[in-house]
Amino acid sequence: MNDAAQQSHGTEDGDDGSMSRRSVLWTTAAGVAGAGLGLGGLGSTASAATPLGSDSAAGAQAQTATPKRQGATMVGVPFEGRSTVRVGLVGLGNRGGSMIDLYLAVPGVQVVAVCDPVKEKAQQAAAKVTAAGQPAPAVYTNGEDDYENLCKRGDIDFVYVATPWDFHFEMAKTAMLHGKHVGVECPIALQLDQLWELVDLSERTRRHCMQLENCCYGRNEMRVLRMAHAGLFGDLLHGAGAYNHDLRGLMFDPDYYEGPWRRLWHTRLRGDLYPNHGFGPVANYMNLNRGDRAVSITSVGSPSLGLAEYRKKHMPAGDPSWKETYIESDRTISLVQTAKGRVIRLEHDVSTPHPYSRINSLGGTKGLFEDYPARIYIEPDHTNDTWGDFGKYADWDHWLWKEHANPPGGHGGMDYMLVFRLMQCMRLGLVPDFDVYDAATWTSPVPLSHLSIKAKGAPQQIPDFTRGKWKNARPGMDSEKPAKA
Repeated sequence: MNDAAQQSHGTEDGDDGSMSRRSVLWTTAAGVAGAGLGLGGLGSTASAATPLGSDSAAGAQAQTATPKRQGATMVGVPFEGRSTVRVGLVGLGNRGGSMIDLYLAVPGVQVVAVCDPVKEKAQQAAAKVTAAGQPAPAVYTNGEDDYENLCKRGDIDFVYVATPWDFHFEMAKTAMLHGKHVGVECPIALQLDQLWELVDLSERTRRHCMQLENCCYGRNEMRVLRMAHAGLFGDLLHGAGAYNHDLRGLMFDPDYYEGPWRRLWHTRLRGDLYPNHGFGPVANYMNLNRGDRAVSITSVGSPSLGLAEYRKKHMPAGDPSWKETYIESDRTISLVQTAKGRVIRLEHDVSTPHPYSRINSLGGTKGLFEDYPARIYIEPDHTNDTWGDFGKYADWDHWLWKEHANPPGGHGGMDYMLVFRLMQCMRLGLVPDFDVYDAATWTSPVPLSHLSIKAKGAPQQIPDFTRGKWKNARPGMDSEKPAKA
């Protein structure tokens, strides 16, 4: 393990970052078997942590209890309009180091400060800012807690967090407590009590706390969203999403996930470690938290064999990875039930050989769409059980994709769309496309799938983070083009 001064704040899909002292605490508290990861009593209203997998009545009650609201709802709350959005970036590994390019590419955005314990990464980011013609940003590199000083600044409107998962909760919390809106890479937190605390803090501080789910802004996803809301699939019945991505080589690469923080999560939890890419888009199709909500989740998991087999073939004797015991299911499959009775299937598999797929499927009474590859079958357009050409439905593209047909950045342009739209909402004083309630809902399968697998597939209740506001229809990702640019 590197010294703290050398630990980089990297993140998720291809972002480097090493294990922090928080990670050590997780390993100590949760144990290598992951048995002690606590629900923590759902926010500040309970006094004792409930271990994951607890069969006690108290454990069941802690899962379903809804803490008393501490502030007004953030449903429908707009940003304060401003001519320039001043941004601070925390975590400049693979993900953050590339996303800074997109913040610099969006008009009306100024990068005021950057933070990473690895000085070289922070300096590289600062050089990008000045190369873009902006004033030199403040640079924070004094250890893994220097992000707190960035958050204390009075000239930052929005904090972007792209660090290893262990940091996400505390960084989001710190940003809001210092009056900043905050956007976090996936997952936004890893325990139910943390999710509730972020909801409560967002309501108390009146700051938005968002899960920056880029897949919601994919071209196919946004086209299906508009088609679904226009009724082309009829009454919606089922959907599916996944993160099936072979990461074995990257997780054993010491230069990719420093530490290596991501692989070590496979020694702690059995459930779906990364549900957001699949869950977010389908939740938008079905208007979850906007007329429907996720009620329960049932999960099963395969044996954990893939990482150990890969290690046996590729890692030399004496490598630190040989001390690790992997418990994360190679393939996790979850079924989410909604209040309207719809079913959402979620999958997670990063430990076995397979082509990349997020599944991205939606079905209703008039037909269905399935991705990877994209294909469609809806009545009356298609007959004889023959898939149709999804490309013929390009007229249904979201206005964002019609305006930005060839966006810069990675992941097919969805990263730029996310940054552009978020910054646009902040500049124009609009309601964000998704909020803290979506962040908590989309991330809740992380702890709950672990619970369900430990309980041999027993359903786990998904909290109503909106505290009843889900019953009211309201706008979301299917936004109208604003009158002003």
